[in-house]
Amino acid sequence: MVKVNGTEREYRPGMSVLQLLEEMGYSITRVAVEKNGEIVPKNRLSDTYLEDEDSLEVVSFVGGG
Repeated sequence: MVKVNGTEREYRPGMSVLQLLEEMGYSITRVAVEKNGEIVPKNRLSDTYLEDEDSLEVVSFVGGG
């Protein structure tokens, strides 16, 4: 299990952060991700892999004004 914004979620072994976010319906161009307290640059989402007990914080940016 991993935690995403405080909620436990199952993942597949070898799954990247990018794959999990896409599965969850996030628009990758409009999010910031922190894994275990460290920011994950957008260009590293596809090669940053999940492990048991990882904790992700995902912030979505909303346009408007």
